[in-house]
Amino acid sequence: MMRAGVLSFFALLVGFVLYQNFTKDSAVIQAGDKAPDFTLKTLSGETIQLSNYEGQGVFLNFWATYCKPCEKEMPYIESQYQQFKDKGVKVLAVDVGENEVTVSSFVERKGMTFPILMDRGEQLLEAYGIGPIPVTFLIDKNGKVVDRITAGMTEQEIHDYMKRIQPEKWRDTNG
Repeated sequence: MMRAGVLSFFALLVGFVLYQNFTKDSAVIQAGDKAPDFTLKTLSGETIQLSNYEGQGVFLNFWATYCKPCEKEMPYIESQYQQFKDKGVKVLAVDVGENEVTVSSFVERKGMTFPILMDRGEQLLEAYGIGPIPVTFLIDKNGKVVDRITAGMTEQEIHDYMKRIQPEKWRDTNG
């Protein structure tokens, strides 16, 4: 009787975990989806809304200071941001769940000048269906997700990704 009870418990537990994973995966934002709109405050207190960037490409990066691949790619993102920021591509870097002091110190140390959005409660992380970070979404001028990158990136990859979401009218001005 005891064995049947334990086996039933584990069967229910496995079923519950599988159900949760199945329903969680259905909320993952992928290429071809409309990027969910959001409003978040930046580290400097400015309010940013994704839909305000329609007409431009958006390089939406989810990161944290404790993430080693995130730390490695930040200088590359900064470098490419400087090349593309006036050419139709914006970077929005969403810190997931950390405090302002930690993030501010990291941003200052790394010389990051693009907007740093604070997802304190990790609601945006959930809305986009993100597991491990870094994760970057390439969003085109119409607000559609062009690609979802789930790994650290090299500077050349970042350049190529930004080029992919650069609106046509700015392409002639960028080498």
